[in-house]
Amino acid sequence: MEEIINNLNKMLCDLAVFYRKLQNYHWNIEGKDFFIIHEKLEEYYDDLNQQIDELAEHILMLGYQPLGTLKDYIANTGIKEAKNEKIGSKAIFEILVEDYTKLLQESNKIKELADKNNSYFTSSMMDSFISDYMKKLWMLKQSSKC
Repeated sequence: MEEIINNLNKMLCDLAVFYRKLQNYHWNIEGKDFFIIHEKLEEYYDDLNQQIDELAEHILMLGYQPLGTLKDYIANTGIKEAKNEKIGSKAIFEILVEDYTKLLQESNKIKELADKNNSYFTSSMMDSFISDYMKKLWMLKQSSKC
């Protein structure tokens, strides 16, 4: 179970840093598609906020402590922070594809660990995350073709 918890906490850190990254892009997007992308980024970080809460509470329900400080998040994330600068949608899409791919890989890894350890509650939660990330990746890739 310890390995599952460590991976869940790492994912929690990645989600928290990614949340802030999406919010940064939401504030700093520029270009002719500003209104559309600005709104979509808000939708994405709102979705992540729900996942962060769900994941932290899941860790607590399993009897463990979720990581919860900014220091913890930065020390344990695999997601790069966004810079404080203006950015266009093409660059954002490329970065989001990379980050959602990482989250998808993490979710798959946790699901496999959970299934091996008969932690079906965790496995089920990862199914939901996997579905969400796959759909977002598909939409981002479709949008980048323009």
